Amino acid sequence: MKSYSTGEVEALLGLPASTLRFWEKEVPFLAPRKDLFGRRAYSPLDLCVLARLKRLALVRDLGLKAACRAMEEEITRGDPSLKAEILELRTQLFSLFSDLRELQKPALSERNSHEASLEGSA
Repeated sequence: MKSYSTGEVEALLGLPASTLRFWEKEVPFLAPRKDLFGRRAYSPLDLCVLARLKRLALVRDLGLKAACRAMEEEITRGDPSLKAEILELRTQLFSLFSDLRELQKPALSERNSHEASLEGSA
């Protein structure tokens, strides 16, 4: 299963790493796994949870605790409008991730050519 680094999640959701770490401590249903080196690896489900928390806590200005309660209510109710919103957010996430990959291509290409020139001059 695809996982996302903290940097990728920051870029996709516009949330700083400090916020991600704080929310991880405060939100019981948010628990990204950690790799062998202790780095967080966010699943697509983690991204959905984070996107929904961001929308509720920051966009709708509920605050984190109220956003958690609202998410718990939504989960237990099975609100069909929530499913539609989650699908929309998921589509936006994948689009943002695709855009991020496209932006990284020139930087990677430039770095590779720079490293090749350094190896050639050595």
